[in-house]
Parts: sequence; C-alpha cells; structure tokens
Amino acid sequence: MESRQILETIQMISDENLDIRTITMGISLLDCIDSDPKRANQRIYDKLMRSAKDLVKVANEIQMEYGIPIVNKRISVTPISIVAAASNTDNYVSFAQTLDKAATELGIDIIGGFSALVQKGFQSGDTKLIASIPEALKATSRVCSSINVGSTKAGINMDAVQQMGQIIKQVAAIDPVKCMNLVVFANAVEDNPFMAGAFHGVGEADRVINMGVSGPGVVKHALEQVKGQPFDVVSETIKKTAFKVTRMGQFVGNVASERLGVPFGIVDLSLAPTPARGDSVAEILEEMGLESVGAYGTTAALMLLNDAVKKGGVMACEHVGGLSGAFIPVSEDAGMIKAVEAGRLGLEKLEAMTAVCSVGLDMVAVPGDTPASTISGMIADEAAIGVQNNKTTAVRVIPATGQKVGEDINFGGLFGHAPIMAVNPSSAADFIARGGRIPAPIHSFKN
Repeated sequence: MESRQILETIQMISDENLDIRTITMGISLLDCIDSDPKRANQRIYDKLMRSAKDLVKVANEIQMEYGIPIVNKRISVTPISIVAAASNTDNYVSFAQTLDKAATELGIDIIGGFSALVQKGFQSGDTKLIASIPEALKATSRVCSSINVGSTKAGINMDAVQQMGQIIKQVAAIDPVKCMNLVVFANAVEDNPFMAGAFHGVGEADRVINMGVSGPGVVKHALEQVKGQPFDVVSETIKKTAFKVTRMGQFVGNVASERLGVPFGIVDLSLAPTPARGDSVAEILEEMGLESVGAYGTTAALMLLNDAVKKGGVMACEHVGGLSGAFIPVSEDAGMIKAVEAGRLGLEKLEAMTAVCSVGLDMVAVPGDTPASTISGMIADEAAIGVQNNKTTAVRVIPATGQKVGEDINFGGLFGHAPIMAVNPSSAADFIARGGRIPAPIHSFKN
C-alpha cells in the first residue's frame, strides 16, 4: 500500500504539476516596536535575519532529499501598521525597505505583512501605512501589502474602501504590475501562507511554519477517471485527492519544523493555478461537463470543488488553515484567460463565483481609465459577499494604465498575463462618497 502511494505521489509531481507552492515562515515583530524608527527598523532586520537564516537552505534540502518541488520560500510578519505605530514617523516606506532588504539577503521570494486591519476604523499607524503604500511598493521588489476593510463581526469600513480605490489607482500610475502586490480583504485570516495577503496575526506564536500546497492538475487528472459519473462520485474523488495532497504538505511541514526548530502551523490546501499547461482550476470545472468556465453551472461546479477540497484537507491534517479551497485568479489560469478572451467569462460571473470559492476577484486587469470609485465599488461588493457569508473575500485588481478592453498585460513568471476586462460603465461615485460604515449583519451577533 505504501509503495503504491509513493508511486502515485511521484506521478503527481512529474506529470500533474503537484508541488509545495510555498513554505512560509510567520514571524512576530511585536518585540521590535520602538519609538525611534531607526531602532525599530534595525530590530526588525535583526530578527528576520536571525529567525529565517536557514529557511531557504532547509527548504532546498527537503526538495532535494524527497524530490518534492517547493516553489516559493516566503515570510509573513506582524502587520506593520501595528509594529510601526509607536515609531515617531509619518512615513512607513523605510519599514517596507527593511523588509525588502532582509528578504533579498535571505533569498526569500516574497515577504508579506505591509498590512493594516481597518475593518472597524483607523488607528494612527493604519492611516500612515495606507498613505505609504504607493511609495513603498515602488521602492521595493519583494514586499506585499494587504488591507482588511471588513469583517462579519464589524461590517465594512466604507471610508477605507473609498481610500483603497484611490490607492490602487496611485499604484497603477507608478506601475500597473505593482498592483499584483496589493490586495484588499474582508475577513482576512491570520495564518494565510499565500501572497499577496499573508501576514502574521497577533494571535500566532512568535515563529511558525505554514505550508501552502497546490495541485489543480492532480484534481483534473483524478476527475478524468470518473467521466459521466454522478456528482457524489465527483465529490468523493476530489476529497480523496485532496487528502493525499494535504498529507504531503503536512509531511514536508513537519520535517521543516523539526529542522528549523520552529513550530508547525497549518497546511493551506488551495488549488492555486499557474500558467503551466494542465495547472488550471478552470479546466477542473470544464472536466465536470461545462463547455467553458463561465457557462451556467460554473458557480455550482466551483462550490462542489471548494467544499470537497476542504473536506479532504480536514480529514488529512489536524491543522488545516489559511484559505484552503480553490483560487480563481484570471492571469494565473490558462483556462480562465481563454474563457475571458472568448467572451465567455466576465466580471459579473466572476463575482458570482467568488461567493463559493476561497478568495475573490483576483489578478483581474481592467482598463487604465477605470475610475477609483468603480474600483472601490468592486471592493465593496466583494466585502459584502464575505461579510454576509462569513467567508474570506478579496480584490486584487490591476488598472492597466494606458490600455483598453481587449488588450493584454503581462506579469511574467507564475503570474502570467491577463486580458483587459470590460467594467460596467455606470458610476458608483455617489455611493462610495457616503463613507461611514456598513453595519455588521444580524447573524454576526452570536455571543
């Protein structure tokens, strides 16, 4: 039995794009707080260099020993808006540069946590961090930023929603590609290993190892074996496949945890696609019988997929966390790109799909002249879906400066390319300008 499972795993890795998408070390920076920003930055740098000095080496050793690809090595840190709030400065760009410098010297691919949690209002550090985002992303190459604007318990901070529409436009004016490093959340989780939304929550241990595992190709291959069979069989097949994939993530996480002397946190089993052939969530949905993703039935198929992935993961590992489910980014999924280019998938259908998947409108490119208020409207709609349904939702949208519908923007590497999608021309400006806070839904009162 064990040898058969080993052979299955080898096939998954070699033929079906199975990999450890990320090993992410979460590091608390609460003990780096200092009223002097120079001292605070030095303490942050020193702690990152001390804590993660062996992360890349250990990940590479595990990859070589077991033949399991580990695509990205990442760090997430305590939201900088909290860490920097005590520092006597109005500009947090230096904190982003410190994160970037440490990540570069450690050989880390991406570092997340230039973040703020403003679902119920702003503290002084939040305001300064948000204002610093455009310059911070311009000045760094590995830093990711995330802002949480809503939660089921707090409602939606519409002042923050309005501001983030403007910030995204400012980032796009500098370089549209930088927008892929910025995400706006509702119900953000504290142990997410995937970027751009990873940060190390204040309820986490001082250091922790979180694993992000992905395998859309593995799931599609499994479904090819049950063509035409009922959805009960489809669900069970996905569940069993997710179980195997999660087991691999837990194994690698435990090995890394032991070698690094850092507690193991969670496995996030998220079907995160890449532009590679056969590594597409859209193709999984089409394998269920849809002519194209975007057809009627797509939302139901995605709901089944997301639920079965979570059930399989929970059976396999005591500590499943992060987002765990199916991601539907446009630029990173060849099947999604194909459907958009064929006119079979638009923003409205994507929004409907986000009600039943792991994140939201992800890596979506829109015309460069899209108003900030329209982007804020997209954020508000996604936050509403998350808040009402008690789930994580997010917006990572790229206004492609100088480009129009039908053109294409290239991000390179794992991030692929994205066709510029049409947006509804009706204005949301007066709605967004109201500001204030949309109250929490009645079902949030569960004390």
